[in-house]
Amino acid sequence: MSTYPMPAIVSRDEWERSRADLLAREKAHMQAGDQIAAARRRLPMTPVDPVSVQGPAGVTPLHQLFEGRSMLLVYFFMWNAGKPHAKQCEGCTFNQAAVNEATRGYLAARDVSYAVFSVGPLEELLAYRDFMGWTTPWYSIAQSGPILKTRDGGDLRCYLRDGEQVYQTYDLTMRGTESTLPALQFLDLMPFGRQETWEDSPPGTPQVKAGSWWRQNGRPIAQWTRTSEPAPPK
Repeated sequence: MSTYPMPAIVSRDEWERSRADLLAREKAHMQAGDQIAAARRRLPMTPVDPVSVQGPAGVTPLHQLFEGRSMLLVYFFMWNAGKPHAKQCEGCTFNQAAVNEATRGYLAARDVSYAVFSVGPLEELLAYRDFMGWTTPWYSIAQSGPILKTRDGGDLRCYLRDGEQVYQTYDLTMRGTESTLPALQFLDLMPFGRQETWEDSPPGTPQVKAGSWWRQNGRPIAQWTRTSEPAPPK
């Protein structure tokens, strides 16, 4: 028997009526999102001054990261320089665990390249990427100056290229980046949601601080698919 509050139990007909009411709201929400996306496609853009990043091939101009495509999506990964893998950002690890080769393949099919930037030393970034089994192109912007500066990390930026001239067209910060995390979208469908304290849920629903469950037993959750080694002490 569950100790948590359970949804009300009703007949199938009553459930169908309640589901239809919510579906109308969901469709309105989706249509509003479509309208916002249409406005996003009409945003102006701003030129990005010439800038380079550090990659496996050395100093690389930003326009080369497009790999011949017109658009580039960049995730800015927060980095704790000099720290072991277990001490790296659980939120950014969560995000990158959702971006696999298939995802990048579908982006590429729509003329979009994907890359990760971080202010960390390149050798540390590549070591972490390899430890996680990722293949996403990673670059250090530690020497790139203020042009590519964001918060400490966790942001997304969209770029468009015209020859060697790069323009910034859009960015996402804070909770805006949740759209890249299918696990959260799936949890939003479940009766207990994400089980975080900010959510409006029935009294007694299990809840913890937002994001606190992304790290378990000392490591970002995704790392436990790569190792069974205990996390190093603090």
